[in-house]
Amino acid sequence: MIDLHTHTLLSDGELIPSELVRRAWAKGYKAIGLTDHVDNSNIDFVLPRLVKVSKVLNNNWPLKVLPGVEITHAPLKEIAGLVKYARKIGAKIVIVHGETVTEPVIPGTNAEAIACRADIVSHPGLILEKDARLAKAMGVCLEITTRRGHSETNKHVIDIALASGAKLVLNTDSHSPDDLIDDVAARDFLLSLGLKDGDIENILANSRSLVEKSIKR
Repeated sequence: MIDLHTHTLLSDGELIPSELVRRAWAKGYKAIGLTDHVDNSNIDFVLPRLVKVSKVLNNNWPLKVLPGVEITHAPLKEIAGLVKYARKIGAKIVIVHGETVTEPVIPGTNAEAIACRADIVSHPGLILEKDARLAKAMGVCLEITTRRGHSETNKHVIDIALASGAKLVLNTDSHSPDDLIDDVAARDFLLSLGLKDGDIENILANSRSLVEKSIKR
């Protein structure tokens, strides 16, 4: 399992990073992104700590730990600066919290995140096809999520991505240990959405490619 969207108690998750990663390892994870919620108020507090602990864990455990952020509910004009700053201070994965139907995310967030070349737009809700086409052009991945509520629009996201050629990734948006899944559960989840084996392999390959790209940063 490669899961590039999780949260620790540095934002609204339940576990310290070491325990979250240990539990992911026990589930058979090969790579995990620690991507706590940030905006202008806390990025300087959260991200350096994730960078520090990721170095320690990468030196001790076999799975790849990627420090990152999920830029969340930020004003549209602030997203570009936050993406750039996150990369400057050590983020290997930059996610922007997309326009999920379960929260009052600012309209236009999906498009701005893509234009700023975030790595992933998480749970992008009822994303427009024009935004998905831009995601393809920019190399930005759209997220299929196992998280309750956010997952309500997974089929829409899949349909739009397949029509536009945008890349998809599967993440859990884990906030608690019970949210983590193994490879079998991940494949079963994707099959339940009507995806074919070839599509599933492409989605898993997209996650592997993101990990490889992130390691080189």
